[in-house]
Amino acid sequence: MTSYTVEKLLDLPFYTEGPAMDVDLNFYFTALTGGFIGKIDGEGFYTEWSKGTCPNGQIILENGEHWFCDSQEAGISRYGPQGDFLGYLMKGVCGDDRIQAPNDLIVDSSKNLYFTDSVRGEGKVFFQSANGQQLVVAKDIDYANGLALSLDERYLYVAESYQNRILAIELSDPGIAKSPKKIFAELPTHPSGQATGNLPDGLVVDRDGKLWVAHYGMQAIQVLAPTGQLVFTIDTALPLTSNLCFIEDSPSCQKLLVTGGYGEPGPGAVLLITIQN
Repeated sequence: MTSYTVEKLLDLPFYTEGPAMDVDLNFYFTALTGGFIGKIDGEGFYTEWSKGTCPNGQIILENGEHWFCDSQEAGISRYGPQGDFLGYLMKGVCGDDRIQAPNDLIVDSSKNLYFTDSVRGEGKVFFQSANGQQLVVAKDIDYANGLALSLDERYLYVAESYQNRILAIELSDPGIAKSPKKIFAELPTHPSGQATGNLPDGLVVDRDGKLWVAHYGMQAIQVLAPTGQLVFTIDTALPLTSNLCFIEDSPSCQKLLVTGGYGEPGPGAVLLITIQN
């Protein structure tokens, strides 16, 4: 049986999202309605690193830049390594399509960007290649949320929050769907029967190809095999579990930085979850 521990790193007045770690092992997270990005350094010291309008999903690039989905500005914002705002990678439009509520984002090994637009029934996955080409990868998703790529980058996983499931899109090339999106996994359901008790959110793939799902309303992380079967569940003790990222992923030990909270717009928290394999 898998054993794990849950450690609370920080309590905050605002619900949190966008966990990330830089090369110096500093932790970062976003506070959407708080309008800021927080940082926890290697000594555990917390500061407000920078400001945003409504920063949500976050990635840190090899050059130290931070990119954010800013849900209120309908754009992808860029910040320098010291927290200086560099402008918008795009805002309002991607290609010929309107951006409404960007939520989460990832970059593949060739520095191509994927991000979700979270709309009920009409959510989308957008793509911008490293050379600037902009496309819609998929549409008509009932609140597209977290994103992850399989280890070989052949499949794009998308959390379809209001259908309580994970979709898989096979790619023929970066940003190009080879075939229509398919259901990768149906997730456990909340006993209340209410959709808001479910809502898969952030996604991440581990070194073995397992998919880890922050299950927002279930106070849980669901761990799925590469074939989609549920392997085990972690109780986060965080009623709204929004997102996660690996800060260690070794055969013997895995550590996750986890965000979320006790309500929206708050209060919120940041957790460290350690899994002993």
